[in-house]
Amino acid sequence: MRVSIIVAVDEWLTIGWSNQLPWRLPSDLRRFKKITMGKAIIMGRRTFESLGKPLPGRTNIIVTRDRNFLASGCTVAHSVESALNMAKKLATEKTEIMVIGGGEIYKEFFPFVSRIYLTQIKGSRFFGDTTFPPIDMNEWEIIKKDERRLKQLNADPYSFLVLERISHQRKSRAGKKTTKKSASNIDRR
Repeated sequence: MRVSIIVAVDEWLTIGWSNQLPWRLPSDLRRFKKITMGKAIIMGRRTFESLGKPLPGRTNIIVTRDRNFLASGCTVAHSVESALNMAKKLATEKTEIMVIGGGEIYKEFFPFVSRIYLTQIKGSRFFGDTTFPPIDMNEWEIIKKDERRLKQLNADPYSFLVLERISHQRKSRAGKKTTKKSASNIDRR
């Protein structure tokens, strides 16, 4: 079973502003739905509140420190470990557990993640108050890349990427040299 993150970022790793997405990309929302449908999704309380209701067709797990928090149609967890255990009980070996945000949840789950479904918006810096953790490209490889351009005139291009964590065994077998790469040049690899 795999624990994965799905996220959209700009070149400065912005993911949100005032508990909302700072952009509107219909193709990214369709991709999100397709990838998460039928799976257990894990989110923070504020992300859930921004959605306003459980996402249909998915097992919604909300992580919060608030012991009194309840949400109809959702399971509530009070720690990373508890959320992962709940998701594993509901999943089969071939199922992914999807972490869908927000910023603090991404940081807390990052050590457990082996795949990132990344939408990278290029060319603009969006005003935001929430960012995604830096991605050390010495630990990840791009296994799929799909370049897109919005239909509006002068719209910024974006990419759908799938990153997979490089296991220590694969690293040593491949004899890869480690060079420092920044998260902002993910698309140049």
